[in-house]
Amino acid sequence: MTFSRFTLPYYILGFLLAAALGLLLWGAFTDALIVDEQAHIPAGYAYLYRLDYRLNPEHPPLLKALSAFPLGFLRPAFPDDRPSWQEEINSQWTVGDEFLFQVGNDANLLIPLSRLGSILLTLLAIFFLYRLGRENLGSWWALIPAALFALSPTILGHGHYVTTDVAAAFGVILATFYFLRFLKAPSQDRLFAASVALGIALLIKFSTVFLLPYFFLLSLFSAWIASPTWSRALLTAVKNRVGPTLLITFAAYAFVVYPVYAVFTLRYPEARQQADTAYLLSSFEGGPPAAGTICKPMRCIAEATIAATKNPFTRPLAQYSLGLLMVMQREGGTNTNYFLGGVSSSGTPLYFPLVFALKEPLPSFLFVLAALVGILFLFFRNLPYWRRFHKFAANNFEVCAFLLFAGIYLGWSLRSNLNIGLRHIIPALPFIYLAAAWIWRQWLEGGLISARNAPESFSRTSHATLQWTFALFLGMWLITETALAGPYFLSYFNQIAGGTWNGYRYVTDSNYDWGQDWLRLQAWIQKRNSDNDPGNNIEKIAIDHFGGGNPRYYLGERAVVWASSKGTPTTEEIRWLAVSVNTLQSAIQPTVKGFTRNPEDEYRWLTNFRPPKPGMGNIPTPDFRVGTSIFVYKL
Repeated sequence: MTFSRFTLPYYILGFLLAAALGLLLWGAFTDALIVDEQAHIPAGYAYLYRLDYRLNPEHPPLLKALSAFPLGFLRPAFPDDRPSWQEEINSQWTVGDEFLFQVGNDANLLIPLSRLGSILLTLLAIFFLYRLGRENLGSWWALIPAALFALSPTILGHGHYVTTDVAAAFGVILATFYFLRFLKAPSQDRLFAASVALGIALLIKFSTVFLLPYFFLLSLFSAWIASPTWSRALLTAVKNRVGPTLLITFAAYAFVVYPVYAVFTLRYPEARQQADTAYLLSSFEGGPPAAGTICKPMRCIAEATIAATKNPFTRPLAQYSLGLLMVMQREGGTNTNYFLGGVSSSGTPLYFPLVFALKEPLPSFLFVLAALVGILFLFFRNLPYWRRFHKFAANNFEVCAFLLFAGIYLGWSLRSNLNIGLRHIIPALPFIYLAAAWIWRQWLEGGLISARNAPESFSRTSHATLQWTFALFLGMWLITETALAGPYFLSYFNQIAGGTWNGYRYVTDSNYDWGQDWLRLQAWIQKRNSDNDPGNNIEKIAIDHFGGGNPRYYLGERAVVWASSKGTPTTEEIRWLAVSVNTLQSAIQPTVKGFTRNPEDEYRWLTNFRPPKPGMGNIPTPDFRVGTSIFVYKL
């Protein structure tokens, strides 16, 4: 086998994909069911094998259906004879518990098999990120954003779950790749490819709808850099850019999104869809307007959605619209979260920047931070002279496109109340990495800060050697950091936060504890009970469980579901308590002004038994710790 400078990058990409696959499979077969999977797995199975969309309408179907595909070969039982399916509305959590744990299926086989679809989309995201970078950075430089993404503990942690965040990143990368290709050289084939790619993205996560304004802004921006004046740019955009972009959007919905929704609602009873939709939107924007009054604009959309369920042709559109409206309703809602020493139900613009700084591996963080300084340097150097900036944008359209999407997506995320995980900005990460790699290329190749600015005693050769040595150092550091993070990728925190084992002090929820360690608790209890030491045996254990899964399925009669409000388990002669750290932090940390909590939910009996250590985020010291997120107390 021979290597050349043309083929070697592809072998390195293959190595990255193989390494990511191994790490993702490691997580898929060792992590327990996490929160969202309990709803997504049965919903996907219902879409694909029952063509019924009554479960989990607040997420598009593609990732869930793809993940359900391997399950069909096992012919698992489905709880379609139970009230949760027949009578209750969107009872996704109950159906998930019944499907996985109560009707005789092997959850230990169904759960990891369902994760193969997510792993496939994660690998495709890495591959198309490389292709997007290759067309705009070159074969070698494209490896950098691909590696930053493939070796990110955040991506490895979430990329093997049946959740939509990493899958959405794939959709955004895919759609952007084909749309940029169309803008560079419009053709019918490229318009078709861009339409299909956009449709795929829209079928993965509703937040990918931001691609629509993004593509229109890109169209205007590309017209501006091709024209000397704004007026001529506007004419060019309308004539050559906006029309095709509208056509791509229409084709994506008409020939990709609509047919998929049409198939997956085929056996969803019409009367049931009408009743479900009316109920789920009953409180949206204050509910239906009073008789004789005009509805609010957004409520009018909800009313139109309900009406659309009554027409066979518009039923698929109604289901899609229902999901969008449910997401909008949730965005305006609240989620209890622990962040930097306080418990709150509201969001803060500091959340995502600070969590990114705490969870991004330091080599990646330094890489991005240095690039941010470079971007600001370039921007302010060109800003005072619009002609110069116009020339810069014309010569570097791609990096402007990357920064534009990252700005749109991050700007929306910063104002969100859903401060429950860094995962919500995962679709923006590939574009941050692409822009950072572009800036580093300018620096290392002398286009940003050249050796001419260095002291005379510092030769050009020495300058280049130092640059490349620093870049290589960051690369090796990232590889080492990721290897040491396994298998606790979800809970990874960098050295700024004191490492993975101390991350819970700063923030929890899907950043740290999503229920992933309950299989490890099962193994830990089995090991203690096999030591032939009566003092080590655990006959009963109280479990306050945050996450998916069913403790009784894994631990049988030994597990007793518990909560703070039930008081100390010793009243029922139970001497062991296993509690999720997310539950503890939400229960015992100080509340932010305006947030109230029931005293019986504050685990006061536990903090009286074992007071927390002083300091931010500290909790009662456990006797044992299972995985990163389960704290075990011997009472």
